Amino acid sequence: MSRKYFGTDGIRGRVGTRPMTPDFALKLGWAAGKVLSRNSHPLVVIGKDTRISGYMLESALQAGLVAAGLDIKLVGPMPTPAVAYLTRTFRASAGIVISASHNPYYDNGIKFFSSNGTKLDDAIELEIEAYLEKDMVTVESDNLGKATRVEDAAGRYIEFCKRSLPNNVQLNGLRVVVDCANGATYHVAPNVFEELGAEVITIFAEPNGVNINHECGATSLANLQDAVKTYRANIGVALDGDGDRLMLVDERGNIVDGDEVLAIIAQHRLQRDGLKGDIVGTLMSNLGLEKAIKAMNLGFHRADVGDRYVMEKLRACDGIIGGEGSGHIIIRDRIETGDGTIAALQVMHALIDSGKPLHELKRVMSKYPQILVNIPIKEKIDLDASDEIQQSVRDVEATLGNRGRVLLRASGTEPLIRVMVEGEDQAETSILAEKIADTVRSVAA
Repeated sequence: MSRKYFGTDGIRGRVGTRPMTPDFALKLGWAAGKVLSRNSHPLVVIGKDTRISGYMLESALQAGLVAAGLDIKLVGPMPTPAVAYLTRTFRASAGIVISASHNPYYDNGIKFFSSNGTKLDDAIELEIEAYLEKDMVTVESDNLGKATRVEDAAGRYIEFCKRSLPNNVQLNGLRVVVDCANGATYHVAPNVFEELGAEVITIFAEPNGVNINHECGATSLANLQDAVKTYRANIGVALDGDGDRLMLVDERGNIVDGDEVLAIIAQHRLQRDGLKGDIVGTLMSNLGLEKAIKAMNLGFHRADVGDRYVMEKLRACDGIIGGEGSGHIIIRDRIETGDGTIAALQVMHALIDSGKPLHELKRVMSKYPQILVNIPIKEKIDLDASDEIQQSVRDVEATLGNRGRVLLRASGTEPLIRVMVEGEDQAETSILAEKIADTVRSVAA
């Protein structure tokens, strides 16, 4: 069965438009409560980012869950990975995060974690959707749930992040600029780095409900680049609105993306701990990352785009480290979900151990030029069934040989065909990408 409301990262949309409405959130809370109440400890942890709509959706979800008989722990504005951690800490049936990640403030979303702090199984999401089609029935009054606020949630998570580094590791001597995107990490990430000894300059840590991700954070790095150079920092850390992904800036003001972060962490862990297990990227991971990982004599696997698919592949190959170029980084022996703060700590650990600046550490991989062309389509195209498209792909692959690769896929969220070509030479790669794109346009016309 296909899911009607749940996507790859929960339920998301424009606030005020179904499903991001208070009546839907009320029913969703009740439906989730009916499914989760079968557990031995029917308790749910609810966190949110700093969007103004979070208060509305939190109240509606809370009412629905209580009506289904579940108790609730409210942790307030907290990063998504913090809610995953607290869900395990409280031995809760599930965790809920109200966030639309890197989207603008007028969007919001609702995503669930299992009792283990991982994304819900598809089967459970389908069960919740089935209850959404039923009439809402409140439990008897003596079975109603209760909601309590967790006052020390931030402190618990700060200590958890600090414990992700060995006890003898301090960040003394590092000057760090951290961009909190006016989001959920504003009261957490700077304290983590500072308490470990770093000198911290914090920017965009004054949320007002509508400035989350606005010209800041992991999707807008210009201000961080300027700040790193102005303060002569060793590293800049940009988190997104809910804190589950990051981008870095080196001491020269240059961007260090998720692929480079993965390569740095993998190399450091290999040298320090003798890392075992394969590394997982995605279909969009740069070819340079794959070659760098294989040069370390480690296996490399590509998952579908999306952190839940990266996690699935990590479990299947018993890997520890995986992620996406967009900055979702999973370090499984630290936390079972993407965590921007913990990933940043891993890179800072590498800086301390190596004594090298970040611009040198990122040389562990050489990025291949990557050209992405998005082609609008009116009707769905079966890419595999088109002889013309497949021949065009084969021709380009033959030209590239082992010097590059081709990826052709339909967007899961927009009426687009995405053509991605990587190669050693920027100009050649652009020409080859347009060759395939022209073929797709002619077929789609």
